[in-house]
Amino acid sequence: MKVMNYSIVRCICAILVGVLLVAWSDAAAIYLVIAVGAMFLIPGLYAIINYLWKGRTQNMPFPLVSIGSGILGLWLMVMPAFFVSILMYVLGAILMFAGISQIVSLASAHKRTQVPMGYYVVPILLLVAGFIVLLNPFAVASVPFLILGVSCIVYGVSELVNQIRFRKCEDKSMIEEAEVVDVIPIEEESN
Repeated sequence: MKVMNYSIVRCICAILVGVLLVAWSDAAAIYLVIAVGAMFLIPGLYAIINYLWKGRTQNMPFPLVSIGSGILGLWLMVMPAFFVSILMYVLGAILMFAGISQIVSLASAHKRTQVPMGYYVVPILLLVAGFIVLLNPFAVASVPFLILGVSCIVYGVSELVNQIRFRKCEDKSMIEEAEVVDVIPIEEESN
């Protein structure tokens, strides 16, 4: 019974997380950058504090990398939208460059041999995807969180349905087992 309760709680949590990610997928990208910033800031601060506390007496090297880590972490936490947009612009440019590069390669190969038009589909899609990312970087940044949210909802609902279905089957089998009584004769010892 406890395993069943834990499974149902897990399903409900997955559904709730999924709904939150779908409802606020734009904010999820921002919060991810803030979390990454915290992962840079906390170890950086720890190393700096450790140096200030013990480093001078124990001849520890100056924590220059830790200061950089702390500054980067603080910057990520203070200006997360800036980093999301920069990352998406870089991704858009890379996609466009990849599409153009493949089109140029196919055009070059077309001079030597016949290249079917179907080969141009993927490079054109890459080019279009890069252009879309450059036009609206924030909408594209939220797409992975939207997909993750929908996946969490589907997982939670399907697991909940399975738990209910298997519980009914388990209850039936327990009743059937309780009805079947095996009688084992006791053998008398022969002396």
